[in-house]
Amino acid sequence: MSRTEGGRKRKASSRRRSADDDTGGEGSADDALVLIAAAVTQLAGLAQRNKFRVLDHLLAMARLEADEQMRVRSRRKLS
Repeated sequence: MSRTEGGRKRKASSRRRSADDDTGGEGSADDALVLIAAAVTQLAGLAQRNKFRVLDHLLAMARLEADEQMRVRSRRKLS
């Protein structure tokens, strides 16, 4: 007789990755920040040309956050 349900189920991993853990995926966290900053800049320009003021503002804030994260990461590397 076959069982439709049952058997052992995998337990979820209790290990959480830290914010500095950039082992998942290609490239480093620095590469991701550069890519995000470039994409947000292009999207903000598109929003600005089409007079999407709220989107333009939100994308500008995202660019500022990406710049700040790059500054923080570069300070950590210097120390």
